[in-house]
Amino acid sequence: MTMRVLLTGGTGYIGASVLDRLISGGHQVTAVVRSAEKTELVRAKGAVPAIADLSDGEALRGLAAASDGVIHVASPGDESSATVDKVAVTSFLHALRDTDRPFVYTTGVWLHGSGSAITESTAMNAPRLTAWRVPLAERVRDAQGVRTSVIAPAVVYGHGGGLLNLVAAGPRTAGDAPALTMVGPGDQHWSTVHVDDLAELYVLALEKAPAGSYFFGAGGVNPTVREITEAVSRSVGLAGRVEPEPVVQTLDRLGLLGEALLLDQQASGDIARRVLGWSPEGPSILDDIARTDF
Repeated sequence: MTMRVLLTGGTGYIGASVLDRLISGGHQVTAVVRSAEKTELVRAKGAVPAIADLSDGEALRGLAAASDGVIHVASPGDESSATVDKVAVTSFLHALRDTDRPFVYTTGVWLHGSGSAITESTAMNAPRLTAWRVPLAERVRDAQGVRTSVIAPAVVYGHGGGLLNLVAAGPRTAGDAPALTMVGPGDQHWSTVHVDDLAELYVLALEKAPAGSYFFGAGGVNPTVREITEAVSRSVGLAGRVEPEPVVQTLDRLGLLGEALLLDQQASGDIARRVLGWSPEGPSILDDIARTDF
């Protein structure tokens, strides 16, 4: 069934892929953009742009009320994120209340902290970078009269974007045979997902997720940071040479992001497969790195 979908973040890394999937699925998309310069990007893909700030609750309520459902992917990614996201969530839930229309919200697997078999029922132990998302996600899932769902992406890769660029831009050691410095010791695992598979999950959630649902966007491949960095090292011409980085140096270099990237996580995304029929088909992160020119 064709839906009129309001999408935030449609010009961002994840949101752009979600927009492509919505359009290819026949949905009519209104994409919230922050400036006139962004309007042509979404219009060229077949969406209708709507210039609005995520902190403008009145504008967001009006846009959401005119839609059949909302997918919220955007975030400023700075110190204003928690405040802005609270306004957006409040506005969307208010506009959609008592309609049973879908609202898909974004958090992240990081919220559960370290673990070798993390599932959607694992207790929250969020790093400081994303801890503010925990109460908002609970509020979304508990909302009445709205068909809410929450997607928690793992580390996203694909098409040359995402955190792999941070890995590729890491410090190099000196000497005739330089090595790429890893994020931390390298033995921690990262749960991963291809951006196109993640986009498919968002659209499946919009179309058929039961109210109050919670799904990991995790492809089921959980390599170590050493494996990832070795692959990136080969891709950038360093022959797979890597060196660990003391934790204190990682935290000094990357701050709160470093704290999150030091988590040791393994997750599967099995619930999305079972409930929604999600079937990730993208290349593994190591295969993707091998074909990426950083």
